[in-house]
Amino acid sequence: MTARDVESALLARCSSVAREAAQSAQDQREANVFRLAAMVVQSRFPVESRCLLQASEQYFALHPNERLAPADVVRKGWIFSLPRLRDMLTHRFYRH
Repeated sequence: MTARDVESALLARCSSVAREAAQSAQDQREANVFRLAAMVVQSRFPVESRCLLQASEQYFALHPNERLAPADVVRKGWIFSLPRLRDMLTHRFYRH
């Protein structure tokens, strides 16, 4: 998978989780990306933000040592930048 494929898959998961509150992150990467996504869309999409944060927190309740600082999530290449994450999710949320 290319970096763009990975990013697209993560954005699709963010979009899905943001619409369905009952989901949880499946791994450390998703949990950390969901947490950042919740932060960057909170002002425009408070409901979606809460769903993403809830999915993240459910994972971290079982794996508390896997929570990373935002800079570490970017450094690992799980997202390219916070503004890009916000813009890409905003586009997806407006589409649905």
